[in-house]
Amino acid sequence: MITKKISKLIKILQTYYYIKALVRFGVAAGVEHTKIFNHLKSNDFQTIVDVGANRGQFVLVARRQFPQARIISFEPLEEAAAVFRRVFKSDPLTSLHQIAIGPEEKQLPMHVSHADDSSSLMPISDLQSRIFPGTEEKEIRNIEVKPLNAILSAKDIITPALLKIDVQGFERDVLKGCLSLLSSFKYIYIECSFMELYIGQALAHEIIAFMEKEGFFLSGVYDLSYDRQGIAVQGDFLFMRSET
Repeated sequence: MITKKISKLIKILQTYYYIKALVRFGVAAGVEHTKIFNHLKSNDFQTIVDVGANRGQFVLVARRQFPQARIISFEPLEEAAAVFRRVFKSDPLTSLHQIAIGPEEKQLPMHVSHADDSSSLMPISDLQSRIFPGTEEKEIRNIEVKPLNAILSAKDIITPALLKIDVQGFERDVLKGCLSLLSSFKYIYIECSFMELYIGQALAHEIIAFMEKEGFFLSGVYDLSYDRQGIAVQGDFLFMRSET
């Protein structure tokens, strides 16, 4: 884990844009996504929808790779959203909605982690905090949830488009909240788990089955994490819309 963090810091320090975000705002660019963007760079994305933005770690890398893309992000936690807005204050192509995405419009309890990027609308399991120390629950607060089509229409999603989902166990519910717009995206990029880190979450095989039913196939798996026994815990799954 420490080696992985050192490697990430070295990569950040190679790019001035990332250094500035780290020094000025304390935001470490999600350089672990560089491989996936190198794979997708020929797509010339015009729209990127980012569900579970936190402080903008993913968007920093997406913006550098796709400077022309309109990026629409969603982050329900007030503290993280405030930092995100400061980081991208001068970026007219990046916007943030301070809500969560889900199947229906309602208020739901958010289980806020001590490490707020591990917060979830699913209860945090003991397994999560054992594998990732410091991610145990700190508090519960109610947050606003809406389906994606309450914010965006198909006309807002200019193709080619990418949907990224990083929501700590709430992935299937987010996908249900995006159902009417899924066909607008060429690629969907989802963090999936092989273990129940959040109580009641859908595991990787269930997300794969859901996506196949909706006409997307698994194109690749990136940035796998492992526990101390070397067992795979989670990874970033890339799905591509079937053209048939």
